Amino acid sequence: MDDQLIDDERISLHRRSLLPGEGFFSPDSFDDEVAEREARETLEGVNRIVVADPDADGLGCVALVRVAFGTAGLLPAGPHELSDALEYVAAYGDPGLDVFVCDLCPDSDRDLESLPAVAELADSVRWFDHHQWDETLAEAVAEHAELVVGDSDSVCTTDVTLAELDAEFDDRYEDLAAVTRDHDLWLREDPRSDDIADYAYWADSEEYVETVIEHGADLPESVEAFLEEKRVEKDALIGKATERAEFREIGEWAVGVTYGRCSQNEVAEAMREAGADASVIVKPAGSASIRGTDAFERCHEVARQVNGGGHPKAAGCKPDIYDDMLDYAHHWSTRGAVAKRTILEAFRTLDRGDETDE
Repeated sequence: MDDQLIDDERISLHRRSLLPGEGFFSPDSFDDEVAEREARETLEGVNRIVVADPDADGLGCVALVRVAFGTAGLLPAGPHELSDALEYVAAYGDPGLDVFVCDLCPDSDRDLESLPAVAELADSVRWFDHHQWDETLAEAVAEHAELVVGDSDSVCTTDVTLAELDAEFDDRYEDLAAVTRDHDLWLREDPRSDDIADYAYWADSEEYVETVIEHGADLPESVEAFLEEKRVEKDALIGKATERAEFREIGEWAVGVTYGRCSQNEVAEAMREAGADASVIVKPAGSASIRGTDAFERCHEVARQVNGGGHPKAAGCKPDIYDDMLDYAHHWSTRGAVAKRTILEAFRTLDRGDETDE
């Protein structure tokens, strides 16, 4: 493929908003090779590893583990990469390793196939989270790890980690947990929470961890300048997605739905201000974010019907509707029509009171 076709520096903003980022177009097999090599290098010679979602909440946990113990390697893993991350730990970790898994919730028992091997290898396995857990999966994890799951309505995983680690933390880390919670639970009461969320998204994970260890949630001026520059394009992409928003009445709920490469939280907030009880933001890469309000706290129930999960007011999913690149081409050219229809049907299922897989 000609690199210019996926070069964000060359493509107009309008077209960038309709297409996934250039990383989408590299084959999974290539990405898997890179991920395995990086995991092997990360695990080599370390005595403590944190498998964490590389967002502000997961990385906040990594920072706390490093403050508490001095050192800890980071193995980043999104929700759909948990199985691979545990497999890497089992394959490349040294015996006697201390393992932490943070801000990750298994979707099925397949995600846990390597956990017994990890537990046999490690001296300890501690798992901290705050998502909505399936009881059977929680029991499976608890057989091999110390599992602590906080109340998803009131704490983030950084809160859980702060409470569970036997260490003295100064006030900056309690503040970091509070600001992380403000973003992760979509409370939006502290303006710094948008800063740490954006910084975790745009910066290298190690850079983020080092910065919050030193500064907590009060980011330095150099980081604020970096965020201001990045937000010029971010705000433009938010505007494009907001302009595309449509609204559907489903039972007692007004559901806003849109499409685009964008920061989903700000777009959801714009739809809420326009009257949406719940918002769906479908991304060009095929995934979608679902955001709720006080009038709709069942986002995780919607997401579970379409290959996802999360919290009552914030969840994510990727509908299983993409069989080949023609399906993706249709997705881009129709601005997510099939994904939108599939997710809205999940809302209708809730409205009808149909049984879900909770």
